[in-house]
Amino acid sequence: MQRSCRDFAMADRRSSAVIGFRNVSKDRARSRARRLAGAGMVLPLAVGTLLAAGTGTAVAGPGTGPTAVVSMGDSYISGEGGRWKGNSLTNSANRTGTDRAWVSGSSYDPAKVYGTTAGGCHRSDSAEVKSAGAIADVAVNLACSGAVSRNVFRASNGGVSFKGEAPQADQLAAVAASNNVKVIALSIGGNDLGFADIITDCALDFALWNSYCYDDQQEGVDQKIDGVMAGVGKSVDEIRAVMRGAGYTDSSYRIVLQSYPSPIPRGAENRYTQSDWSRLNTGGCPFWNRDSDWARDSLVPQIANRIKAVAAAKGVQFLDLRDMLQGREVCAKASKLVSTSAPASAKTSEWARWIDSSETQGLIQESMHPNYFGQLAAGRCLALAVAQPATANVECKNTAGSDQSGMYLSPAS
Repeated sequence: MQRSCRDFAMADRRSSAVIGFRNVSKDRARSRARRLAGAGMVLPLAVGTLLAAGTGTAVAGPGTGPTAVVSMGDSYISGEGGRWKGNSLTNSANRTGTDRAWVSGSSYDPAKVYGTTAGGCHRSDSAEVKSAGAIADVAVNLACSGAVSRNVFRASNGGVSFKGEAPQADQLAAVAASNNVKVIALSIGGNDLGFADIITDCALDFALWNSYCYDDQQEGVDQKIDGVMAGVGKSVDEIRAVMRGAGYTDSSYRIVLQSYPSPIPRGAENRYTQSDWSRLNTGGCPFWNRDSDWARDSLVPQIANRIKAVAAAKGVQFLDLRDMLQGREVCAKASKLVSTSAPASAKTSEWARWIDSSETQGLIQESMHPNYFGQLAAGRCLALAVAQPATANVECKNTAGSDQSGMYLSPAS
């Protein structure tokens, strides 16, 4: 069946949509959704920008200088989505208190949240490595929204620059030379697997074609995942090589390899019925129950289990985040949209950014990522994991009705 703009327009006429895929062809929707993983260019970062204030210019290295925690990888650890404190249908001013980039009137400055990486790598002020608290003297965020494994590798070993920046492993070399790196948190593989395309196709199948996506998408995942995990493993190897070259022993620091949380709930846990257009127009979660169940109970666990296996093979710590957003996902029954009667709150609001393909509230690349509240939770998970022995593989979950202080660990299953 051929997909066309006319089909989208027919779907759109069924409701005065505020949120959702509107009057967009399949190719254009895919182009936009690829920006979920990051888009745009940013100026190259000087080494001084990468390092937190107070590191000085003297070379430090292992055992000397300020201790450092470093994050590397993709948008799920860079801080993508950190602009938003929940989701609100209000499109003006501060969006009922959810938009941290609001300045005044109808003026917005994403740099308030993302700094010089606004519109590009989206390293937010609430990113996991920043929200983890005092686990090191210095927090350095090298992760970049949209990054794939080859953006982590050293340039000398197949690495590729991204958004005007050198490969992350090469950036790590400068950090390791000027700081005493104790923790490196890594999230990578999602963009290699094609998360953005999966989200796009599943949303289009809900909005236009009255069909499921899980079967076709599962086939694609199965075809790609071995190669994806090889890239994840090589990313760990590249980090090890850089650290050894800087004089570190493997036991002098730890690598925390983490999995991905599900941004959408199971079908039965969705507060909007799939029989009308509320998921598309109000909730920003245009997915069928069957596809939601597949994503939540098949895709996310499959990726987590494979990443866990990589962690075991490489001798690094595994942090499982598959259930981190349970009950806090976009459209989850246990959470609420932000409104004048339900102010933004980590205890009641959603912890992930909805899909706003018409970009009435910022860039679509922020969609389906942990928001400000979710990133505070991820930071707490990292802090809890680092407090455990480096050999402890753990899963991080939230406590219903609590904020990030309610995050807790259990042994990874």
